[in-house]
Amino acid sequence: MMERMLVEPTVVERSGQVYVGRRESVTMTEFGRIADQLPVMFGWLRERGVAAAGPPFFRYRVIEGAELVVEAGIPVSAAVEVPEPSFVDVLPAGRYATVSHVGHPDELMGVTASLLDWAQRRGLEWDRTQTPEGEVWAARLELLMTDPAAEPDMHKWETVLLFKLAG
Repeated sequence: MMERMLVEPTVVERSGQVYVGRRESVTMTEFGRIADQLPVMFGWLRERGVAAAGPPFFRYRVIEGAELVVEAGIPVSAAVEVPEPSFVDVLPAGRYATVSHVGHPDELMGVTASLLDWAQRRGLEWDRTQTPEGEVWAARLELLMTDPAAEPDMHKWETVLLFKLAG
């Protein structure tokens, strides 16, 4: 078994970031439906000569129990025209709590819980709103730092969590 180094979360300041995205309502067992959109969007951008301006990500917009509204996103340097159901949006600038994780994506639920607990212990507030549809987050991101084509072993994948703080 590989020994894991525990990394302490930090708070970082981020600029706004334009991205191309696709949005789906899914449960965790249906997550592949949104994950499968990334190669499609990369292909579409490549055909038009548009380079990614950062790692692809998942943006959790609404969380209501097992129901999630999630976006697959690819940062770009400027807005581009995209075919529906794709869209262009901007990740908000501001302060984010962040932590990096190397390991299987199945471990991210535990890493997320640890990040939420870390922030609570420090009195940090998330930029989120409770609505009848669920918990709406300004920006709750999983950045995919590893290209699956270059590293097929999911246990070696790096994911960076970035959750926007209030204020």
